[in-house]
Amino acid sequence: MRVPYPQVATRTAVRAARSHLALLTASVGAPGLAAAAARPGLLALVDQHAAAIRDSLDGDRRPLTPAALSGYAEGVRETARAHGLLPEGAADFTAPDWVLVRLLAVCALARTLDPRHLDPA
Repeated sequence: MRVPYPQVATRTAVRAARSHLALLTASVGAPGLAAAAARPGLLALVDQHAAAIRDSLDGDRRPLTPAALSGYAEGVRETARAHGLLPEGAADFTAPDWVLVRLLAVCALARTLDPRHLDPA
């Protein structure tokens, strides 16, 4: 199937991905990265998870994009939800589980995105 207006579809997809990342950053990233700044052990975990995500998204060969990070985060959340692992309520960064650290790593990577890759021409 051919998309009649590929630039519009691309812009819409980028906006949706950016919106998803903004919501994730507001709920997990901002408080989690603040906690990580105060706790070196948590910061090290976030860095390790970010490296694993970058590797799985082939981030060494091509730039990470909002769509790639947003899709990755949604995959983590859906899998966690399907297995009953998505915690309810506010995130607890004193003893974060794998899912929370992984989502926090997505937020950390989102902060490093090249602005040229945020909006298509």
